[in-house]
Amino acid sequence: MNQPTSQSQSSEPTGGAQLTVSQLTTVSSYGNEAPSTRVRVQDWLDHLGLDAISLNYAGLPDATVSSIRRHPVSVLRAEFHIRRLSKAPLDRLLLSREASPFSRGEVESGLLLRATHGTYDFDDALFEDVEGRRHLLGKGVKCRRAAESADVVIAGNEYLADWASTYNDEVRVIPSCVAPSMYRAKTSWELQDPPMLVWLGSRSTEKYVQQLGSALREVNRLTGARLRLISQAKEQEHPSLAGIVDRRPWSLETFADELATGDIALAPLDSSRYSMGKCAYKLLQYAATGLPIVGSPVGANSVALERFSGTAVTNMNDWVDALVAMIRTTSEERGARGATGIRAVNEHYSFTAWSSAWKGAVGLS
Repeated sequence: MNQPTSQSQSSEPTGGAQLTVSQLTTVSSYGNEAPSTRVRVQDWLDHLGLDAISLNYAGLPDATVSSIRRHPVSVLRAEFHIRRLSKAPLDRLLLSREASPFSRGEVESGLLLRATHGTYDFDDALFEDVEGRRHLLGKGVKCRRAAESADVVIAGNEYLADWASTYNDEVRVIPSCVAPSMYRAKTSWELQDPPMLVWLGSRSTEKYVQQLGSALREVNRLTGARLRLISQAKEQEHPSLAGIVDRRPWSLETFADELATGDIALAPLDSSRYSMGKCAYKLLQYAATGLPIVGSPVGANSVALERFSGTAVTNMNDWVDALVAMIRTTSEERGARGATGIRAVNEHYSFTAWSSAWKGAVGLS
């Protein structure tokens, strides 16, 4: 087990019975359709062309109680298998977030300690017990035990790395990355009629947009702008957004077009400790598309907004002014911001830029 240190290591970007394996094994609590597994694990395997053994807990989209209840047989089988695997020797292991929703760290620790090279990767402040169910599921304890047991910890940003460095002396900061080729970069920044604000995310993070309801309604009154939500399907919109929203279900085949046909991207967050651990992934997607961005400078968002020439809004009362100003500025100004974002995402957040650092962290070089 590694001895704790007060410093984190930040990587710089560069261009049957026997369960032993002699290659990379990846373990995640979610299926590949979940953003964390897709971005932090599967996209890396695809980018590098790696033939890894990938084990996703029961193939669930998430580890919520409702998902577990809907798939009891699959969950039981997955629990048996992952606990059996945690007692077997492995070669190189990459563990993303957690291995079992029922573990309090014993499964994660077992997997990492028995691996020849065990890497723990996390992209959220799982150690912040800000919600009752998060505390009951033992996510904080689980995250700590995984960090203690790993040979290397990959943290998605400096905030997470600062926490992990208390428990491990080999912490590498590697941001969530995008493949710019998967996005359709804008070539025109003339506004649609009406102007289209756009937000991409999950059902669980729509609350940040809902908090802007009154501001978005005022922007709609002043400019006619509407909001496109690229998220999960929903039968009825939240009252704060009803009447100004055009919802588009997220899919791998359509999300890039839905982004590219928007005008201005939104990235609101609250200032909670849990939000401080967010890895700014939606901002990377906006920037790869060339969208001008208005967002909250919280955690990794702050650095991303600066790099992408985005507009940082620190006060809830300032959202109306910021959005109206972005709508009423020239198309040349919006285009300059978008072009800056495209350049910056290639330099700072692409898989190509971070491939050497990632391979080193998981023991592949």
